Amino acid sequence: MQDASIQVDRGQRPGAEQDTRLDWWRDAKFGLFIHWGLYAIPAGVWRGEHVPGIGEWIMLRARIPVAEYSPLAEQFNPVAFDARAWVALAKAAGQKYIVITSKHHDGFCLFDSAETDYSVARGTPFGRDVIRELADECRRQDMRLGFYYSQTQDWYQPDGDGNDWDYDESQKDFAAYIDSYVKPQVRELLTNYGDVALIWFDTPKGITERQSRELLELCNELQPDCLVCGRLGNTLGDYATTNDNTIPAGAVPGDWEVPATMNDTWGFKTHDHNWKSIADLIQKLVDIVSKGGVYLLNVGPTALGEIPPESVERLEAMGAWLERYGESLYGTRAGPVQDVAGMRTTRQGEVVYLHVFDWPVDGTLVLPDLDADTAEVLGGGGEAVNVVRSADGLRLSNLGGAPDPHCSVIRLRRNA
Repeated sequence: MQDASIQVDRGQRPGAEQDTRLDWWRDAKFGLFIHWGLYAIPAGVWRGEHVPGIGEWIMLRARIPVAEYSPLAEQFNPVAFDARAWVALAKAAGQKYIVITSKHHDGFCLFDSAETDYSVARGTPFGRDVIRELADECRRQDMRLGFYYSQTQDWYQPDGDGNDWDYDESQKDFAAYIDSYVKPQVRELLTNYGDVALIWFDTPKGITERQSRELLELCNELQPDCLVCGRLGNTLGDYATTNDNTIPAGAVPGDWEVPATMNDTWGFKTHDHNWKSIADLIQKLVDIVSKGGVYLLNVGPTALGEIPPESVERLEAMGAWLERYGESLYGTRAGPVQDVAGMRTTRQGEVVYLHVFDWPVDGTLVLPDLDADTAEVLGGGGEAVNVVRSADGLRLSNLGGAPDPHCSVIRLRRNA
C-alpha cells in the first residue's frame, strides 16, 4: 500500500462512468484486500526492535539490505494456507471480490514467474503457486479475483524504484525495469490465471504518462474486461481510489473505492492490536456506499498463512449484518442524505434506504424532506411507522426498538 509520504494519483479516465464493464463492481460494494508476503515473518520487528509504520514497509523503514531481507524466502513455509477457507471467509463476509498482493514493494512474488526465482513457487520451502491456488478456488466458489501489483516500487530489483540504500538511484534504468520486468510479469498474471477481475496498481510516483498508458493498453489487450485501478498513474484507469483509510465527507461522483485496514497495518504485525470495532466497520461500509463508493477491506495473514482471528470475527459479523440488510447496499447508488449525524441513505430505483447508527430512544426521527410516503423498519417488530411531512421535514414515529445494535435500516417508499 501507499506510504503516508507519497502522493497518489487517484484519477479516473474520462467517460468511465458510462462503461458497463464496471457494473459488477459498482454493484458489489464490498471486497476483500489481502496483503501477504515475506514481511509477515518479521511482523514488524527487526533485530529485536519494533519498526514504526505499516508492516509491509519494514524493508524500507528499517532500510534492510536485500542481502539480509531476501533470505526470509528460505523461511517462508505457510503450511496453514488454505485457499478454500480464504474464499469461503470472503463469501461469508458478504464480499464480492478479492484483491491479493501478487507482488508488493519488497519485490517478492506470490505467483510463479519466469522472470524471477524470488517467488513463493521457486524460492521457498513451500514451493507452491499461491495465486494459482487462489484463482482456482475463486472459480470454484464463484468469486471474482484481482491482483495488486506494485508497478514502480521494487526494493529487490536493482532498477526498481525506492531502494536507495542498496542501489544508486542515479544509475537506475527504470524504463528497462518497466519494459523488461513489469510488462512481462503483468502479461503472466493476465495470461496464466484465467479471468482476472481487476489489476490494482499502486504508488505511481514518477512513472511517465507513456509508461502508464502502455501498461493500460497491455491490460486491455490481454483481458479487455479486466478493470484497472486509477493508481496506475497519470489520471489513467477505470476507477479512482481515495487515499488509504480516507472516506470523503460527502457524496462523490464517478467510480471510486476506499482501501482500508481493520487495525493500523496492512501486512501482519504482531503488536498491532488497534482493531476497529464491528460497529465502526459496518458503519464505515454504509457511509462509503451511501456516498457512491466501494469498500475494499484488508486482512494481513500471518507467516503461516492464517488470517488473524480478530479479522475473521469482524468479517463474519459484517456478513451476518449483510445477510439481514444487504438489499440496502448491494446494487444501490448514493442516496439523497449523507450529512445528517448518525444517518446515511442509499437509493435503488424509487426506494430509499435510511441507515440509522444512533436509534432514537423516543422512536421518532426527523429527516430532510425526502420524497417518501411510507416507511418500513427492516427486521423490526412489525409496527406501522407513522410518516408525516411537516415544516421540519419528514417525521418518522412509532419506530419501536432498534432492530440492530450497529446499524438499523428503514425502507422508504413513495406511493405510486
